[in-house]
Amino acid sequence: MAKNELDTRFSEFGTVSFASVTRVNDFIGHLEAGKLTGTRCAKCAKIFFPPRAQCCECFSSEMEWFEVCGEGELVSFSTLQYAPTGFTEETPYTIALVDYKDYKVFGRIDGSIPPEELSVGMKLKAVPSRTSNGHLTYLFERSPAR
Repeated sequence: MAKNELDTRFSEFGTVSFASVTRVNDFIGHLEAGKLTGTRCAKCAKIFFPPRAQCCECFSSEMEWFEVCGEGELVSFSTLQYAPTGFTEETPYTIALVDYKDYKVFGRIDGSIPPEELSVGMKLKAVPSRTSNGHLTYLFERSPAR
């Protein structure tokens, strides 16, 4: 990317992009490469998902990327029948909070998992995906049986 070129990669994220420019645009490059990432403060080790450019604990801008990998535990979920502007064509869909121990990830459940099969405590994994309009996103899928 040229020095004076505007980095608008974030406009490719989600069903509707509310921010096209951000200091964490590498998040989109990581999704394109098949990786879901967050940031960790290099000074105090606080972990952030979604990624942040600055730490709210020590105010450092020295952030490192880490990959969200492995499985997490479903903490909470809700199936939406009504959605905010830009998401109404997608309803119904299920959103969830998944605990990865050191951090939590909020996102959508893969549509192939019926809500009645979800239960708090079940193991899920976050995976990069694409929306129906081709934009980058991530979803929670069932974690493979052990």
